[in-house]
Formats: sequence, structure tokens, C-alpha cells
Amino acid sequence: MPDAIFSDRRLAPLYDAFDGDRDDLTVYHALVEEWGAGLVLDVGCGTGSLAVLLARHGHRVVGVDPAEASLELARAKDRGRRVRWILGDATALPALDADVATMTGNVAQVFVTDDDWARALRGIHSALRPHGRLVFETRRPEDRAWERWAADTVPIVRDVPGIGPVERRFEVTGVSLPTVSFRHTYRFLRDGTEVTSTSTLRFRGRDEVASSLTDQGYQVLDVREAPDRPGRELVFTAERRT
Repeated sequence: MPDAIFSDRRLAPLYDAFDGDRDDLTVYHALVEEWGAGLVLDVGCGTGSLAVLLARHGHRVVGVDPAEASLELARAKDRGRRVRWILGDATALPALDADVATMTGNVAQVFVTDDDWARALRGIHSALRPHGRLVFETRRPEDRAWERWAADTVPIVRDVPGIGPVERRFEVTGVSLPTVSFRHTYRFLRDGTEVTSTSTLRFRGRDEVASSLTDQGYQVLDVREAPDRPGRELVFTAERRT
């Protein structure tokens, strides 16, 4: 099941308010343009920021996400109805013959078990055309991001349009490597209501990610530092083998 921040209709509108400054999307847009991609599959598209951006620049886009609340927001952004939205996950994709598939943000890390990750990679593989490309980012375990997260305890307040001021508190709830769990608590200041969203991410090292891609029928083409988080995240590009 998707985390509450994506699936709860009261929380989903908060995602863009707190995390909407998506500098990480620039590298994906640039790569899609560089490769001359016609059809792009955005896996775990969430509220549709990347999908709508690419569609605005003339690409055909399919956005897939298991959280209906997030997809509703994505559809609202897609005023020109350029994007095909699919409610579901990477394991049940149609054969789209896509040129490129993307997974931005933490999407690649939400597949906590090896079986879930393998199934996701196989599903994306089937949706790509032969020699189509998969590009995604993942946090470097050696950066130990959870230690910074645990130290960052200052609440954040955002004034969310149509909702009013909302306070977000963050807490790391468990470190059992290779997984890290955490909780966001949102307090709606107009009425004092609190709603929580819990998450768990899987931290895979560079060699582990590369090996998993090879096992599922991909060839790793490139591994580079995420330009917005050098030393903290890696961006993988892999090609579907025929």
C-alpha cells in the first residue's frame, strides 16, 4: 500500500507544498531531451510533476502510480489532458513500447524486499521497447542520510492553498539496515487535527543495484552523481537488452 502522504486525500495535497521544489527533475528532463524520447513512462509519478513537465515539452507520457489521491492531483495539473494516467504499480504495466522509463525521488527505494524490486524491474522491462532506457536515482548508503534526518527535528510550517497553515514534524523511527523507517506528522493548525504518514526505504549500494539490473535483463550504461545532491545520490541509466 502507498504511504499515507500519497494515498490519504487529506495528506496528498500537502506533498507539493512541502516537497514541490523538485530540482531533481532537471536531470531527467535533460536526459529525455538528449535521447530524443517519444514515449516516456513515469513510474511512481505521484502528483505528476515530471509527467506534466515532459508533456508540456512535446513528449508522450504515461504516468503510473498506486495512489489514487495523488493521481487525482496529477490529473488536475494536466489541463491539456496530454498524459495517460494509470492507477497501478510497475508490476502490472501494459506493453507500452516506451523509449524511456523514469523513477524519481525515493521511488526506487520503496521496493523494500528483493522480490518486490525484481518484480518492479521486470514490469518496467516489459513496458520498454527493445533497447529502451530506465533512469532512476537512489541514495548512497555510505552517506548515512538517516543520521542527518534524525538530527533535523525542527517543525516546518507551510500555508497550503485551500487548506491553511500546516505544521510538519519528522522522526526517524527505525534503522535496521538496509532499511530505514520514518514518520511525518502533519498538524492542521486551523483545527488542530493531526495525521501521520509512515514510510520505509531500502538503501542499496551501487554494486547491488547494478547486479539487480543485470539479473533482470538490463545493461547498465551510466552511473553518475545526482547533480542536486552530489555525494549523496546516484543516478543510474540502464538499457533493456533484447
